[in-house]
Amino acid sequence: QVRLAESGGGLVQPGGSLKLSCVASGIHTTYSRMGWYRQVPGKEREFVADISWSGTKDYADSVKGRFTISRDAVGVYLQMNNLKTEDSGVYFCNGASKFWGQGTLVTVSS
Repeated sequence: QVRLAESGGGLVQPGGSLKLSCVASGIHTTYSRMGWYRQVPGKEREFVADISWSGTKDYADSVKGRFTISRDAVGVYLQMNNLKTEDSGVYFCNGASKFWGQGTLVTVSS
C-alpha cells in the first residue's frame, strides 16, 4: 500500500522560504516519477514540479528559478524560495502519477 505524507507547510511572508517534505512508503521514490501539485479553493489542482524516474526535473513556468524539487530514498522535497502571495494553496505530493498525499497548506501573506 502506497502512503504519501506531506509536511512543512505554514504561514510565511512574501519573499520568504519554506521546504516541503513528502515521506513515502510502498513506492520506490528513486525509481518513480514524483511530483508536487497545488490547489486553491475554486480552482483545479495545478502542476508545480516533478522529477522523472531518470532524474529529469520539470517546473511550472510560474515557479522556475524559485522552487527546487529533490528526492532521496525516503521521499521527495520542494524547496520554495522568494515566495509570492500567489504561491498560497494546498500542496500535494504525487507518486507515480497516480498516488496522492493529503496535502499541506502554504499561506504566503504579510
